[in-house]
Amino acid sequence: MAVSILALVVASTGTSYAAGLISSDDIKDNSVRSKDIRNGTVQGKDLKKGAVGSFRIKNGSVKEKDLAPGVLNEGDTRWALVDATGAIIAQSGGFTVAAGYPTLAPTATDPTGQRANGNVYINAGENLSNNGIVATIALQNTTDLNGDGVTGGRAAGPDANPEFSGEIAVAMCTPGVVNCAPPGTDNNNHLVVSPRNSDGSFTTSGARKRFYVVVTGDSSDRP
Repeated sequence: MAVSILALVVASTGTSYAAGLISSDDIKDNSVRSKDIRNGTVQGKDLKKGAVGSFRIKNGSVKEKDLAPGVLNEGDTRWALVDATGAIIAQSGGFTVAAGYPTLAPTATDPTGQRANGNVYINAGENLSNNGIVATIALQNTTDLNGDGVTGGRAAGPDANPEFSGEIAVAMCTPGVVNCAPPGTDNNNHLVVSPRNSDGSFTTSGARKRFYVVVTGDSSDRP
């Protein structure tokens, strides 16, 4: 009798009223299947927070169209490709170059003349304190950087073929730990990339290489 009355209520007043009568306790465990739910009827607000774990969702079944706008952008890994002049030529978004291989002091006051000339300073557009940062040299085997006529293979000797050699380091600008010289860059929103020759010396104009920089998603957003 109770089931009959409930069915009559649902039929006459619609699912919105029934939703107020039926709770999780009224439904037999494992009894509701996908075919029992009308397409497009379940919304995120209808689910109790934490009610659906990832193990309940079939791999590959959730599409981008099923997620609210902006969800995929929060905490995503981002990347940028920087060319030999220190300019961003491709990126996933959010990066700007604060200073590309700048010379901040004249030779008279700075004997090397390259207090920052060997570095590229990038504004990531966010605080990087909870992010991972990686940089890597981008291969370019069609550009003869040193005019030796060799681009497609390795030559003998350190940096004999700079298209296939070199090293790179990257870090978040952190006052007192990693000081960044260009004005406005000495804060956690900026990172510094230091491409070098294989012997650790500064790269010079005309012999520099492209590089990628990757910033992972903010770890504080993860459970």
